[in-house]
Amino acid sequence: MGIGASILLLAVGAILAFAVNVDASSLAGTTVNWDTVGVILMVVGAIGLVWSLMALSAWRDRGRNRDVVVDDRPVVERDTYVR
Repeated sequence: MGIGASILLLAVGAILAFAVNVDASSLAGTTVNWDTVGVILMVVGAIGLVWSLMALSAWRDRGRNRDVVVDDRPVVERDTYVR
């Protein structure tokens, strides 16, 4: 799950949990609590976001150039010529 999908789950879960008011008696036989579904989606989205950020931080350091010291000799600077 990527960062975008996690944010989408968080947004949909927040809409279901806080913005939708469904009267359960008007829906014959429906026993789904939409507040609970919204909270579950928010928790899954938060876990996915943390997981994605951890994976991203693990790969962030891979592309860096690292200086390798072979021995303790000083680096000799090259002469620069101006044309």
